[in-house]
Amino acid sequence: MNFTSEILNKTIDIQVIKKIRNRHTYLRIKSSNLLEISSHIFFTINDAKELIEKKKSWIEQHIISLEKKAKEEGIYRYLGQIYDLDLSSKELEEFYRKKAKEIIPKLVDKHSINMNLYPSSIKFRKNKNTWGSCNYKNGLNFNILLMKFPLEIIEYVVIHELAHIKHKNHSKRFWNLVEIYCTDYKQRIKLFKTLL
Repeated sequence: MNFTSEILNKTIDIQVIKKIRNRHTYLRIKSSNLLEISSHIFFTINDAKELIEKKKSWIEQHIISLEKKAKEEGIYRYLGQIYDLDLSSKELEEFYRKKAKEIIPKLVDKHSINMNLYPSSIKFRKNKNTWGSCNYKNGLNFNILLMKFPLEIIEYVVIHELAHIKHKNHSKRFWNLVEIYCTDYKQRIKLFKTLL
């Protein structure tokens, strides 16, 4: 009995195992994309969904912890998913750079049209602390390490930097503009911080 659930803005596979001898229900996080529930034979999908909702905060904390541990062990993230890429740091940097150049310009084009704000240029760098920036000439810079994160976070950063073309600060007018084109930006920022 398998199904999926949305946790941390991504789809997680849920595997339910029913055993005659089970008197209790056990929830195990097998990976950042797979949860296992072991229970008695009368345990239903609705029971499983209720359990996941009840334990959602605990599950999220453990998935985040697992992803951080995986990162330290040389397993890397791409668009919010974990992969064992088996790449050197130089190869990984080139992978992120290539993907950033494929994905981000398309998002910039899409939201430039929606917002009627057009950058003078788009550049890509690898930075430790800055995820995006907009200079006084309206040139946008994006961190290639954004490729680690889910697409909705990358999209938020794009909208954020495009908004700086109109407002070169973080004033109330700036955030009001961001909210028009990214209504759930506060939730996206919260998710972003949990994944850093």
